[in-house]
Amino acid sequence: MVLVNPSHPGNIGGAARAMKTMAVEQLVLVSPREYPDPRAVWRAAGARDLLENARVVETLEEAIADCDLVVGTSARGRRIPWPVVDARQCAEQIYAEPSSSKVAILFGREDRGLNNDELHRCHLHVHVPTSEEYGSLNLAMAVQIICYELRMRSLNSDLSQGKNANPSVMQDWDEPFANAADVERLHEHLAEALAQIGFYNPDEPKQLLTRLRRLFARIRLDKMEINILRGILNTVQEKINKNN
Repeated sequence: MVLVNPSHPGNIGGAARAMKTMAVEQLVLVSPREYPDPRAVWRAAGARDLLENARVVETLEEAIADCDLVVGTSARGRRIPWPVVDARQCAEQIYAEPSSSKVAILFGREDRGLNNDELHRCHLHVHVPTSEEYGSLNLAMAVQIICYELRMRSLNSDLSQGKNANPSVMQDWDEPFANAADVERLHEHLAEALAQIGFYNPDEPKQLLTRLRRLFARIRLDKMEINILRGILNTVQEKINKNN
């Protein structure tokens, strides 16, 4: 569970408590406003050990660099649609991953959630369908809901054996999935190459790179595919530089 820029230490403690009740133990804090803080310890109750073992980083890039699947929580639709699941479907998706996969679930700021750039780094978004009259969830509540669905999924023996999982998702793959750092380097390389051939104007980016991010998030590149694509980009750039 990755909390991005949490503003109140009590919410950090509440999230830790929610996690521990559902046997989820890895907490990452991205640039928390006030931490460490005794209010976090007080709200954590018996989950103080999660706070003591929490990883605190300065940037989201650090938090998800080694992750193979990144899920972002989102309370509303976006201008460019992204794959969206509810909390139960999210748990299904996570348990369909290879056992070696590292998964991060991102939770945004208490007042405004995750920003577009952060959501664009996710493979899919998870949405909790709350009341239309009042849909505001406290950060710890949101963490509790997601962790509860993960817990229920882990306790369901039939599903844990993959009986109801999508066979095409569950079959063994010949290469490990690319992690977030690999994918981010590809996006940087792609933007550079597209600008070099005149297909992309950094001064007027429009939605090109965002749509390419969505494409690659949807198809889940593996490490070999990343290497192939970057090899193609290197060759294109070498040809351009040679001709110039």
